[in-house]
Amino acid sequence: MEKTVVAQKRELKVEQKSGIKVRDLILIGVLLAAGAVLKYFVGSIINIAGVKPNFVIAMYCLGILLVKPKLYESAAIGLLAGAICQFLPGTPWLNFASELIGAVVMGLLVHTSIKIGKVNFTPAIATFISTLISGSVFVSCLFIFLNAEKSALAGYIPIVLGTAIINTILVQLLYIPLKLTLKQE
Repeated sequence: MEKTVVAQKRELKVEQKSGIKVRDLILIGVLLAAGAVLKYFVGSIINIAGVKPNFVIAMYCLGILLVKPKLYESAAIGLLAGAICQFLPGTPWLNFASELIGAVVMGLLVHTSIKIGKVNFTPAIATFISTLISGSVFVSCLFIFLNAEKSALAGYIPIVLGTAIINTILVQLLYIPLKLTLKQE
């Protein structure tokens, strides 16, 4: 007696991520709202020689790190952050460009892995670079669109660097506990 075995072709269906999950949208929204509240109330208290954290930038960096969105989604997060900044004291409209570019840079850097031993420094380095670029774009827009005095540039450089350092520390400290709380790998 002969037995015939017929093998069937198996198909594996893989669904691709088609956009940001609702949970991730809520997380981004909460972080940006917290960043706006902190920037408005705490940002004026923590001010060392003009250097203070930019909590909105820190929170969109943190959100992008946790969600790891596609590049166009990072751009949307940056535009949303720029829109939120319109309700805060400061220079209107310039934040749209600076936060858009800062968030896109963060969206690019979030997919890199910078580790020393077991410690992941991607949050710190990506946040530093994103904040630095966002601040540089903001200052450039001041000079291009508002004809700021060229002599004021020297005053903005330490402010942008200081803000980048403070945001870096803030995001690096918050990243691991939030990642563990959200049970991400």
